[in-house]
Amino acid sequence: MVSLLRCQSFKPSSSLICSLALSAAFALSSSAFAEETKPAENKPATPVVSPPKATAQPANKNQVRFTKTGTFDGDSVVKLARKLASKPYVVLKDPLPAGLAKLSYDEYRDIRFNPVSSIWRDQGLPFQMQMFHRGFYFQDLIEIAIVEANQATHLAYEPKYFTAGEVITQALPNDDIGYSGFRIHNQLNTNGVYDELMVFQGASYFRALGKGNSYGLSARGLALKTADPEGEEFPIFRAFWVERPSYDSNLIVVHALLDSPSVAGAYRFSVRPGDNTQIDVEATLFPRVELSKVGLAPSTSMFLHSLNGRHDTDDFRPEVHDSDGLLMFNGRGEHLWRPLANPRQLQVSAFSDNSPQGFGLIQRERNYASYQDLEAHYERRPSLWIEPVGNWGQGAVVLTEIPTESEIHDNIVSFWKPRQPIPAGSEYHFAYRMNWGDEPVAKTNSVVVSRTASGRADIAKATPRRLFVVDYHLNGAMPDELPLAKVESSGGVIANVVIARNAANNGYRLAFELEPEDKDLIELRAELKFSTPRQVETWLYRWTL
Repeated sequence: MVSLLRCQSFKPSSSLICSLALSAAFALSSSAFAEETKPAENKPATPVVSPPKATAQPANKNQVRFTKTGTFDGDSVVKLARKLASKPYVVLKDPLPAGLAKLSYDEYRDIRFNPVSSIWRDQGLPFQMQMFHRGFYFQDLIEIAIVEANQATHLAYEPKYFTAGEVITQALPNDDIGYSGFRIHNQLNTNGVYDELMVFQGASYFRALGKGNSYGLSARGLALKTADPEGEEFPIFRAFWVERPSYDSNLIVVHALLDSPSVAGAYRFSVRPGDNTQIDVEATLFPRVELSKVGLAPSTSMFLHSLNGRHDTDDFRPEVHDSDGLLMFNGRGEHLWRPLANPRQLQVSAFSDNSPQGFGLIQRERNYASYQDLEAHYERRPSLWIEPVGNWGQGAVVLTEIPTESEIHDNIVSFWKPRQPIPAGSEYHFAYRMNWGDEPVAKTNSVVVSRTASGRADIAKATPRRLFVVDYHLNGAMPDELPLAKVESSGGVIANVVIARNAANNGYRLAFELEPEDKDLIELRAELKFSTPRQVETWLYRWTL
């Protein structure tokens, strides 16, 4: 693990390690603080509430830079970002008291928000908010303000918001040391129970839940130089303005100020919880330098293994992943399904497009039997579907797959990369809608890929030939005639293509063999052709040694 503060100075060979550490630390933060309101539970756990330590330790007085109390409107954060970008990037230094700066994992998780102090707890509103303490991997000072009636009020740190258990020996400070992030609660699953809905913590990471979900994949405000030899750059949300929700509306709005050496930005998140939690994102970027390696609407997930990739796997569970595929609706109306992989070497795939309709990392397998994990319950992890608003023009959906031997590491990244660089000194506006929960509803009579599996093609002995089995599900009545199957590859030889009805799946099973010959990387594409028009997913995959 590494500190968030050191990410931007990493050498090329360490850039991806830093990315994994950020994701793992982000996951740690939520698991460490979610005991009171786990989404999967029907009632909140009883928190152990104890008073803060009696003796407060001194801290350096931190100035309020961004969330100053005063008037606030829809352009306030945009103006701040524009002003920030007009000056050279400054590394902010807000040191914690010595004892808090070097907390261990157990000490950090021992500092818990006191639910009794939740923002808006006694106001009967549909949302409540809790803050995260600074410390451990979360050293950066994050400013927060509450907005009501065009007035922003700085939310100063106070030790009364937190309780400390028996593990931590350091006293909580009295000075305003800021926070490391916050989470929003809502009666998402059960009336009267405020479950976690959304978390902002760590760089520009955030994540959300639909009804019945448990935390899985994450999103980021912006991706810069992902998997690049120069090393990845991690922008950070430095400040948040949270609008007080209304009594009669299922909406909460969060504004955020993003900053990094290359760019500043203003973000607005309009959040509506539900079976699928919907978040409308509006962003304006102000690049300090040309952004040629930028990713918009980035998502970060974990894929360890499935029936399509169990090489070198020693695990009692059939599948382990937060997402199992990348789904894309391209500008031509084609639906593409790309199963994820845990490759032996880093691999990056780019799917060129013009004005994409949508894309996202999907958890399609929803059957507990496929995972057999009584604790992680991967079948409950949300999918994240991105719908661009307006014309995003030419570019590519980029998928990065990083080798990993552990499920604690997020090793999958997807985002939209514009074809043209974003010029320095410009103002770049974009918007999109996020749906956290289920994947897009399939239309009647459409055909989707339900399962991908692979293994050696000879059951009697080892062979380099690979057998691929792709199952399709039909949303409607089965036609009398079989579709025609077309399988293409960028190398090697495709043989023994067979398509058959699969009554157990109300669909079809496509099987084919791949002889790699002397290739170590082959792109595969499979299509089903019907005599009557219907929407059919195109199956894509990259085979590697």
